[in-house]
This record gives sequence, structure tokens and C-alpha cells, in this order.
Amino acid sequence: LQLVESGGDLVQPGGSLRLSCAASEPIADYYSIGWFRQAPGKEREGVSCFNLAGGGTYYVDSVKGRFTISRDSAKNTVYLQMSSLRPEDTGIYYCAAGVPPLPSAWDTPHRFYYWGQGTQVTVSS
Repeated sequence: LQLVESGGDLVQPGGSLRLSCAASEPIADYYSIGWFRQAPGKEREGVSCFNLAGGGTYYVDSVKGRFTISRDSAKNTVYLQMSSLRPEDTGIYYCAAGVPPLPSAWDTPHRFYYWGQGTQVTVSS
């Protein structure tokens, strides 16, 4: 399974972006797809997660109400719609497929086994 992210860009504060995570093959429903980000000098942080089996979604508190994760099964793609972007949203965004403990530990990086190469999001005026 290979994952490819796209959609990162330079955007002004308050703007929007939609990131895509395209899988090379249909993803088994026992997986969850997570979005993580890493800012310079900071640890990788879980942003959101989509449980493919049950459709449950999870978000880090700092993005709730601003980001939405969704799935297009026909395209083997998971999206992260980001709005009201802030400078602190800047970072490299990665998508990953795995089996994290849900719902308590959806953002556990070592439970994600397949990772994309990342896409850069920069929020700046």
C-alpha cells in the first residue's frame, strides 16, 4: 500500500486548503487513515483520523470546527479540508494508514504502518 499526499500550498491566515491522500489500492476497512503534521523543531502531531470501518472521525482540539476529514471510497482517497487556517497550522502534513486504538489513542504514530511522503502547508501573510 502506497499513500501520496497532495494539496499543500502557501496560504494567507484565514484561508482554506484541501489536502488529499490517495492510496495505490483499495484500503481494507479495518484500517484507519490519519493525518499528522510536523512543524520545524516540533514533534509530529496527530491532526485527524478517519476510521474506515465505522466512519468515526477524530480531531485534535486545536483544529476542531476548522478541519474536516472525509473519504471517497471510489477514488481510494481521504481528504482533509482545512479552513480558517492559522500560522500555527504550518508544517508538513502526512497521511498514514494503520490500526490505532480507538477512540482513546487515535493519534498514536507507531500504530500507523504506511506513510506518505508529506505535503507542505505554509500559513503566512
